[in-house]
Amino acid sequence: MKQRVMMVALFAVITSPVCAAKLSGPARILDGNTIEIEQSKLRLSGIEAPETDQICLDAHGRKWACGIAARDELIKHSNGRTWDCHITGGDEYGRSRGSCFIEGEDVNAWMVRSGWALSSGPYVIYEVVASKTCAGLWSGAFIAPWDWRRRNKGTIIIGASSVPIDARELLLGSALLSDPPSPECVIKGTLGSNGDRIYHLRGQLSYEQIDMTKPGERWLCS
Repeated sequence: MKQRVMMVALFAVITSPVCAAKLSGPARILDGNTIEIEQSKLRLSGIEAPETDQICLDAHGRKWACGIAARDELIKHSNGRTWDCHITGGDEYGRSRGSCFIEGEDVNAWMVRSGWALSSGPYVIYEVVASKTCAGLWSGAFIAPWDWRRRNKGTIIIGASSVPIDARELLLGSALLSDPPSPECVIKGTLGSNGDRIYHLRGQLSYEQIDMTKPGERWLCS
């Protein structure tokens, strides 16, 4: 019995948050919820930022590259400072997952509170605050990041109370992604017959012929 108690106590120490893996250093911001520290990629857990090719509507109903904006706002907030990340697991893409802090501030919470990401976990209260103050994405109309990746005619549009009446047409229309969302995101990504992602760069023979309004096609920044 005594040996059993000691084994349970040892397991508790090994699996305690204090002993969880940590990653620290300056971060390279890849998108609104993915960073890289010392060549290790980490996905901020509990939040969903817009994709880099995602388009939203502003308070006046105009289209803007909200995915790029979310990434750039995180870059500005980071400002070259040291990140301290607590790794809690991994994902299907080989990235670590966890919560990160800059000088003691919870970055995951900051992204949601500032309106640049939605909560997919414990940050719902910050999402409520962002929506009430029309911060970031909430200043206009947008599609939840998890819906953007597989959007269709039935996709729900969310955002400010003054969402324009033509928001659905603007965000779900076939012409939405005919042009790149940003001058820096001009790589065309298509799916091959075997499911592989194929990258097409400007200047290649097939580049101009690719129809980016087809399902599965993505504008990529790198």
